[in-house]
Amino acid sequence: MAIRQESTVKVMGTYLLLCAIAFLMLFPLLWLIGTAFKSPTEDIFAFPPQIFPSQPTWGNFATVWQTYPFALYLYNSSLVAFLAVGLNLLLCSLAAYPLARLDFKGREVIFALVLATIMIPFQIVMIPLYILAVNLGLRNTYLGIVLPNLISAFGIFLLRQALKAVPLELEEAARIDGCSELGIWWNIMLPAIRPALLTLTIFVFIGSWSDFLWPLIVLDDPDYYTLPLAVANLADSFSLDWRLVAAGSVISIAPILLLFLFLQKYIVPTDVGSGVKG
Repeated sequence: MAIRQESTVKVMGTYLLLCAIAFLMLFPLLWLIGTAFKSPTEDIFAFPPQIFPSQPTWGNFATVWQTYPFALYLYNSSLVAFLAVGLNLLLCSLAAYPLARLDFKGREVIFALVLATIMIPFQIVMIPLYILAVNLGLRNTYLGIVLPNLISAFGIFLLRQALKAVPLELEEAARIDGCSELGIWWNIMLPAIRPALLTLTIFVFIGSWSDFLWPLIVLDDPDYYTLPLAVANLADSFSLDWRLVAAGSVISIAPILLLFLFLQKYIVPTDVGSGVKG
């Protein structure tokens, strides 16, 4: 009985610690959302902090939406994010497939070189990328914003590891049926690594949606601004009215939260060998 009570206390202590850590991690987000709904009469810097507004209002969102063309910024960010996700899924899976399933000389060396690029900070390649974008006429274009996110070494690594786990019997059965390499990649491998593809989708979407530095460099036309640039300009436009800045920030992060909530149930391990008889 004493051992069971001690185990219960240990489990409760663990859960309390985890809840405290979760609250500390979520507190800035909760404060941001609460501030976005606070009326001008409420003190947003009160101590102790008041997360939930006493008189919630949608006025901050209406002011931001009417003052700034947020519909255009939402469209720009959505288009850029979807282009980045689609190109990453296509190019990363095409690059990962031969590195995982085909046997050729120098495969491991190529894979090591791809992984080595992860250690290169973006600030080092930023200037060459900008020169390339200018020479290609991609300044103030959607493709120019997507340029650094066309393909990622992390995506290649993630999909390669997932592809290596696909049973060889599925590939051999497809070859017997006369399937080409592209047919095997499309019909066998991609359905088998769906959880990895969805995971990469979330990472690329979040990275592209929240990217601030590269759009700031490659864009000077406000018609192509993405949401991070728009939110950064809110502070100057509203003289640091943090209620309005918070409202713009909530509009900016809402699609990311919705995407994660929608896709998280699909990010589960799948039995890729379920079609193989033992």
